[in-house]
Amino acid sequence: MPTPRLAEKIGSLLFCPDCGTLLNLPRDDEVVVNCEQCGHEEPASSYENIVITTRSHPDAFPSALRQKGKTQTKVHQGDEALLKVTEKCPECGHMEAYSKEMQLRSADEGSTILYTCVNCKHGWRVNN
Repeated sequence: MPTPRLAEKIGSLLFCPDCGTLLNLPRDDEVVVNCEQCGHEEPASSYENIVITTRSHPDAFPSALRQKGKTQTKVHQGDEALLKVTEKCPECGHMEAYSKEMQLRSADEGSTILYTCVNCKHGWRVNN
């Protein structure tokens, strides 16, 4: 059976204990892991076969998309259904706008979200 590569023995993301920067996994010929940010060095062997436990709470990583989902209301204007969302108007600073998603660019590019301020009717767009 071949000897496992050093990166396979370590098998996880490594963070600098001094500054928290994500460390590069060492190559098989490297005997130290060094932080490019602060210069901290440790023997690569100190990371071999360690047990890493990761825990997080669902709200630990806030999502702008999840937040927008909580603040959307469907509004009908004539035949068109728009979403009323919490979005700051760049013109007047009001925090509500109507939004509509459209594919204005080529199919291999993201969609465009068109916003109209509820307060001043200013329109703007955001490319996804």
